[in-house]
Amino acid sequence: MISNPMRSVLRDCKRATLITDITRKFDSVLVANRGEIACRIIRSVRAMGMRSIAVYSEADAGAPHVTLADRSVCIGAGSASESYLSIARVLESARQSSADAVHPGYGFLAENATFATACEDADIVFIGPSPHAISAMGNKAEAKRLMRDADVACVPGYDGDDQSDAIMAARAAEIGFPIMIKAAAGGGGRGMRLVEQSNEMSSALRIARSEAINAFGSNELILEKAIRGARHVEIQIVADNAGHTVHLGERDCSVQRRHQKLIEEAPCPVLTADLREQMGAAAVRAARAIGYSGVGTVEFLLDQDGSFYFLEMNTRLQVEHPVTEMVTGLDLVELQIRVARGEALGLKQQEIALDGHAIEARLYTEDPSRDFMPATGTITRWHIGGSDNVRIDSGIREGQTITPFYDALAAKVIAHGETRDIARRRLVRALRDTTIFGLRSNRAFLIQCLENRHFASGKATTAFVDDLLRETGLDTPGQPLAAIAAALLFRLDCELAYARGPGVATNLRNWSSGIRLTSHYSLEIDAAKYSPTVSPLGPDRSLVVLDGNPIEIGIESLNTESVVAHVADLRIQLRFQQSDQHELWLALPDHDCRIVRLRENRSDSGDAIASGLVRAPMHGVVQEVVVAAGDTVAPGQPLLVLEAMKMQQQILAPVAAIVMEIHTRPGQQVVSGDLLITLGANTGEGGEETR
Repeated sequence: MISNPMRSVLRDCKRATLITDITRKFDSVLVANRGEIACRIIRSVRAMGMRSIAVYSEADAGAPHVTLADRSVCIGAGSASESYLSIARVLESARQSSADAVHPGYGFLAENATFATACEDADIVFIGPSPHAISAMGNKAEAKRLMRDADVACVPGYDGDDQSDAIMAARAAEIGFPIMIKAAAGGGGRGMRLVEQSNEMSSALRIARSEAINAFGSNELILEKAIRGARHVEIQIVADNAGHTVHLGERDCSVQRRHQKLIEEAPCPVLTADLREQMGAAAVRAARAIGYSGVGTVEFLLDQDGSFYFLEMNTRLQVEHPVTEMVTGLDLVELQIRVARGEALGLKQQEIALDGHAIEARLYTEDPSRDFMPATGTITRWHIGGSDNVRIDSGIREGQTITPFYDALAAKVIAHGETRDIARRRLVRALRDTTIFGLRSNRAFLIQCLENRHFASGKATTAFVDDLLRETGLDTPGQPLAAIAAALLFRLDCELAYARGPGVATNLRNWSSGIRLTSHYSLEIDAAKYSPTVSPLGPDRSLVVLDGNPIEIGIESLNTESVVAHVADLRIQLRFQQSDQHELWLALPDHDCRIVRLRENRSDSGDAIASGLVRAPMHGVVQEVVVAAGDTVAPGQPLLVLEAMKMQQQILAPVAAIVMEIHTRPGQQVVSGDLLITLGANTGEGGEETR
């Protein structure tokens, strides 16, 4: 075990256990990334006394990592292919800034062997493994072959060279459904599709190939047996250039949506000491098989019977690395840099143990109510809660515009505790104290996950999110929320009227000698519509009637950012922001919502469907138009494919119809609300009836 004194030594960068045999010194590091990971790397670089250089796209000119670094260089337009993915532009930025080394972070060029080689050729230290190791693990098919040779068990599947639809379908039938289609060249959930039955193969292959080629430049796929009820468990390894390799324990990453991780923790709640030793030894074997150096992660599927299977090796820093740092006391970025400088790793396996428990929640700008669709727009308010036992890794700021060009990750919130339950409760508290307005986020859904009894008891598997949504759905307060919103809007309307009009004594406000004054509201909350009426009962209390149900609500302690609402015996602290007279953002402890005060004759989604207008549900780039003018489509049939934040979303026909006109083309950038396709009524008799 690592003793507390040793942990303090490690944190203070007085590395008694690291042999300082430096073979290649450097004192400036260019961070070839953006967002929270760029900020996190810059902090470690600066703590080690080195100079930090940030790169940024035109879309990220106002991002926090730009100002955090000692120097920053613009490398191109907003598109990742013209900026963060451009090897030539990153290397030119390194030359301009006199950078000695490049840290790629995760994503973008982090696992690009060509980039690592180009750095070497330019006499710039690549802070990561060798190009050989990246190449060996960069292709899932090749990686599985290498792991089988290293006696590491793999998930049954197909990783052959014949990529034709016919062969893939035949091999899928042999493996047995359900199966997973995966991009051979990448990760992060891109190019990945779950196929339940054979008739879904053709569409899934097409989408997976498209995502894979766009994200990784390769459309090669592999097939794997889908293992139900498994856990996603990964082992953190670190190795020096002499081949000394140790593992730093495991992380459980089972809570996922769309095959992308949402919540990670260390240690895994169900791992025994014996199983930890077995999985750790397999991970070390995997690393040694390819001559690995630096920090890396070997991912496994852990079956319910204790069997585990190799999934992939990520030859980079993981998004979820903070939970390992919090339970080991080690700075993984610092370890990466020290290995890149040629220092020998003096850590012994028997010295490493996990202290307490850490849980990380990924805060995304996405809408859980719309199948976790990425959200774009301007962050109008940003505040994140925290404490001594909570770590915040963030890469956004208030006033920043979230574009469709990049991943939707806004921040990571990580809590540590002596026990798992303490860590979980601290994380929930921090998320409840967090505010993000201006666009939708998954904050409330994360709280729902963390408070679910299956997660709280440590029983969550990779099926957790799907099971949660199927069994309980999303937590939506519904009518009580609509009543509170109406009472708050009424109070805000009154405060505005008082400010604009002549002075009125407080005790006379909302008083009438005749019939009770009543205000009518038409609200849209999370796509649901409400028509409450509000009548004042005094300066701070109102009677809200919704669907014939009277609810008495008190509104007090009103300021520009928060308010206290009294409903029955409940006292609820609310945060709000009124962007204009027709829009209100409201955050309850466990729920966020955008409230729209509907104007008369305002068209809604139902009107749009009735008119045959198919609009973009988000900002993005049109990847493919599946239909043509004159085609007849059925409800749920794909019309086009829209890509945003590296994920592809099929836009489906809302009703049976005829395609009248297509208003877009592949490669076109669209914003939310743009008209994409006009549909006409299908009479079902071969005739056309336009609306």
